[in-house]
Amino acid sequence: MDRRSFMSSAGALAVASGLPTGAIAQPAGSGDAKLKALLDAMFYTRLEESPEQATRLGLDSGDRASLRSRLDDESAAARSRQEARRKSELATLRQIDRASLGASSQVDYDVVAYQLERDIDASDRFHYGQSAGRMAPYVISQLTGPYRDVPDFLDSQHRVANAADADAYLARLSAFPKAIDDCTAQQREDAAKGVFAPDYILDTTLKQLAALRDQPAAQTVLVTSFAAKLKAANLPADLATRAEAIVTKQVFPALDRQRQLVTDLRAKATHDAGCWRLPDGDAYYAAAAEAATTTKLSGEEIHKIGLEQVAEISSRIDAILKAQGMTQGSVGNRLVALNKRPDQLFANTDEGRAALLDLLNQQIKAMYARLPEAFATIPKAPVEVRRVPPHIQAGAPGGYYQNASLDGSRPAIYYINLRDTFDRPKFGLATLSHHEAVPGHHLQVTLALESTEIPMIRRRGFFSGYSEGWALYSEQLADEMGMFDGDPLGRVGYLQSLLFRATRLVVDSGLHVKRWSREKATDHLIATTGIARGRSQGEIDRYTVWPGQACSYKIGHTVWNRLREEAKARQGAAFDLKQFHQVLLLGAMPLTVLEQIVRARTGAA
Repeated sequence: MDRRSFMSSAGALAVASGLPTGAIAQPAGSGDAKLKALLDAMFYTRLEESPEQATRLGLDSGDRASLRSRLDDESAAARSRQEARRKSELATLRQIDRASLGASSQVDYDVVAYQLERDIDASDRFHYGQSAGRMAPYVISQLTGPYRDVPDFLDSQHRVANAADADAYLARLSAFPKAIDDCTAQQREDAAKGVFAPDYILDTTLKQLAALRDQPAAQTVLVTSFAAKLKAANLPADLATRAEAIVTKQVFPALDRQRQLVTDLRAKATHDAGCWRLPDGDAYYAAAAEAATTTKLSGEEIHKIGLEQVAEISSRIDAILKAQGMTQGSVGNRLVALNKRPDQLFANTDEGRAALLDLLNQQIKAMYARLPEAFATIPKAPVEVRRVPPHIQAGAPGGYYQNASLDGSRPAIYYINLRDTFDRPKFGLATLSHHEAVPGHHLQVTLALESTEIPMIRRRGFFSGYSEGWALYSEQLADEMGMFDGDPLGRVGYLQSLLFRATRLVVDSGLHVKRWSREKATDHLIATTGIARGRSQGEIDRYTVWPGQACSYKIGHTVWNRLREEAKARQGAAFDLKQFHQVLLLGAMPLTVLEQIVRARTGAA
C-alpha cells in the first residue's frame, strides 16, 4: 500500500503515537487554532459554492438563508474558480508548520492535504468529466447530470414550511434550466475531445430524460412534490401553477436541448465500455482507482486480488448450499436458482414493495437494539427506508444512503431501488440493511457528523475506500453478532454480498484494463454471483461511468478487517471491540492514515 508524500513513516507514526486507545481529545499544539480557523474558512467557502450541500446539512438558514434560493453552479467559470481555490487552499495550508500541531490536528492537516493534492492532480491532468471528489468521465449519463440530480434534490431535500421557503423553491426551479444548459455545454466540449458515454449508457440516459420530459408539466415531480409541500404547509395552492409555468417555459426547453445533444452523441457512440478508449484513459483509470481506494494498486493487481477472494468466498457459500441440499451446478448457478424460489420473492406490485420496505424497517429496528453490544457511541439521528424515486430508478444504484441534516429537520434515508423486486430476494435484504443503514453507512457517516472533536470540513469528509470498506465490514460484523444464527439462507445472502464485492474487483478492472465488453462483464458477474440479470446489468453500467469506485468496497473491507485482527492479536484479552470502533469519531480518512492511527491506538510499536 503506497503512502503519499505527507505519509512518510516517521510523520505518520508521529501523528498516530499521540492518539491513545480510548479518548479522542488530545493536547493542543501552538498551531492548532490557526489550522482550525483555516479549515473552518475552507468549509464555509465551499458551502457558499454548494448551496445544495448547505440544504442537505440544514445549514441554509440565518446568515446563509440566501443559499436556499440557489443551486450549485456547474458552469465552466465556476469550475475554474474552484480549481484556483483548491490550489490557494493548499498553499495556505502548507504555510502552517505541521510540527506545531497537536496529534489530532496533524490528522486533520494530513487528511485535508491528501484530498486537495488528489483533486488538484486530477483536474490538472484530465480536462474532462468530473475530477474533484468522485472521478466520473461523463458529465451526462444515467448516474450523472442535473437532469437526474436536481428533481430528486428538490423533492427530498428542499423543505417548504413557509412562504419564504416556497419562494426559494421557485427560485431554484428557475435556476434549473441554467444548470441543465451548463451541463450540456460541458458535454459538448468534452465530446469534441472524444469523451462521451458508450451507446448503452446513452440509451438509458435518454429513457430517463424522457421519464422527466415526456409528460405534462403539472405531472412532473418538480410540480407534484411542490404542490404536496404547499398543502402540508397551508400555503396558497396557486404557487404550484407558477412552478408549472417554469417547467413548461424554461425547464422543458433546456431538457429538449440536452436530449438533442444526447441523441446526436448516441448516433456516434461506440459500444466499448472501458475508459481505456478516452484521452489518457489508462492513466485516468489508475487515478480513479487510487481516488476510490486511497491505495496504489495496478489494474492487474486489483484483478488478481478479486479472483483470489472470489475463490475463497465461493467455497464458503458452497458448503452452506450443500448443507441445504443444493448440490448441483456451480455456486453461481445455485444462487440463481435460490433467487428464483417463490419463497424468496416479493410480488412485483405496490403491495409487494410495501411489504419489502416493512421488512427492511424491521431489520433496522432489530439491529438498532443490538448496537450497544459493539458500539460505545450511537448516532442521535434516526434513519428510515425509502424507495428510490421511480423517475430515476432505471439508472440508479440498487441502494444508497443519504445523511440526516444537522439541524434535525430531516432523518437519514436509506434508499432501495425497487424497479423490479426480483432483483431483491429476501435472503439478501438483511445484509443490504446492515450495509446501507446500521451498523454501516449510518453509523460511520452520522457519528462523524455529530462529532464535536473534528472540524466541519472533516465531519463531511468522504473517502470511498474508508466508507464503503466500513459498510462491508459492517455486514461481517452483523454476522459475527449472530444476526444470521439459525438462518443459513440469510448467511448465504451475506456471503453473496461479499462475493459480489470481490467480483466487482474482477469486472471493474476487466472493463477498464483488460478491455472486456459490457456483455462479457455482465455474464461473468451473473455466473459468479448468481445476482439477477437486471440488477447485474445495472451494476456493470454503473462501473462503466464510475471507473474504480466499485473497487473501494472490498479493498476497504480487507483493510478494516486486517486492522481489527492485528489489534486483537496485539492486545489479546485486553482488546475492546467498542473502543476499536471509536475510531469512527475521528471522521473519514484515507486508508493509509487509518492504518497508522489504528495501529498506534491499539498499541503497535
